[in-house]
Amino acid sequence: MNYKEDFPVLKNKDIVYLDSGATTQKPLEVIEAVDNYYKNYNANPHRGAYTLSMEATALYEDTRTKVAQFINAKHREEIIFSKNATESLNLIAYSYGLENLKENDEIVLSIMEHHSNLVPWQKVAKATNSKLNYMYINNEFELSDEEIEKKITNKTKVVGIAHVSNVLGTINNVKKIIEYAHKKGAIVVVDASQSIPHMKIDVQELDADFLVFSAHKMLAPLGIGVLYGKRELLNKMTPFLMGGDMIEYVYEQDTTFAPLPNKFEAGTQNVGGVVGLGKAIDYINKIGYDNIKKAEEEVISYARDELSKLDYLELYLTPNKENHSSVISFNIKGVHPHDVASILDTEGICVRSGNHCAQPLMRFLGIDSTCRASFYLYNTKEDVDKLVAGLTKTYEKFKKYL
Repeated sequence: MNYKEDFPVLKNKDIVYLDSGATTQKPLEVIEAVDNYYKNYNANPHRGAYTLSMEATALYEDTRTKVAQFINAKHREEIIFSKNATESLNLIAYSYGLENLKENDEIVLSIMEHHSNLVPWQKVAKATNSKLNYMYINNEFELSDEEIEKKITNKTKVVGIAHVSNVLGTINNVKKIIEYAHKKGAIVVVDASQSIPHMKIDVQELDADFLVFSAHKMLAPLGIGVLYGKRELLNKMTPFLMGGDMIEYVYEQDTTFAPLPNKFEAGTQNVGGVVGLGKAIDYINKIGYDNIKKAEEEVISYARDELSKLDYLELYLTPNKENHSSVISFNIKGVHPHDVASILDTEGICVRSGNHCAQPLMRFLGIDSTCRASFYLYNTKEDVDKLVAGLTKTYEKFKKYL
């Protein structure tokens, strides 16, 4: 099936869009749902005693229930809406990390982490005099069991792990990491931003303590993120942002806070974006993760095979196909990734170039940056062929200088 027909940008522009790891395109029904909200239901939720406000509140809270069901949260109040995964991760670092870590405690991250799941923990480590350690990848761009068990110790209190690397596409065995970390008494923060568009996530089955994702990477609008946290943990945490709708009573010198989830949702929220997220979930459920996986695996397997034939390319991906998701990072040997991406753009091919907000990983790999092609259900083998042709044309331009 050609899913491109559902996406206005892909119908209206003659492009090969290979940057879904940064943000996915939006299907028409998501766009129409947001448009319909602003045309017919726009009001401030939780504030008004009039019908329009109550309708907006219902749309907002119904989506919370939908998200909880989507990831199988035990309680709907375990779903906190944020601006994006970055804000969700900062909330955890500030509200949990600063409150619970102390001197000589250890935080363990993978070297693959996005800056959003790394920089906040640097701040926490410095503020609490705790220690920040890293799990490093092997030659197959994966975390070995030995490395996990070596780095997560009885001193470890927090483990931060990307479910899927936004640079390498490596699928980390988060269930095994969570099980091992819990044996050591640590809580685990899972960044599911690169996984939830592509695979079913069950937070109870994983036993994740916290899990975050950005809605815009799974067909929904920009500006909406989700934080899932176990209720018993969230109840013990102090709010990250203070303001309207997260309070119970405010006195001149003191304040009591509202119960979950309002405690962590200060101020007016992006209700239109939340409505769009609800419709994006409907779209994913309608197609089904099995069909998404089938469409993607065919294209990504083809891309791996075709790109591997280009001897002028350096590929950064695990040879284990079953441990690889939708991201392929590469470089034309001797050519700067920005130059490659710019020339590909003249052919209508959209790839990302840069360090992908993962400078420690780049440094570990001994490079500054890569090009990154990230695929989703609307990509086709023809897109791969155009990418290969574009890379060949780019290489021909630089070949005499190499």
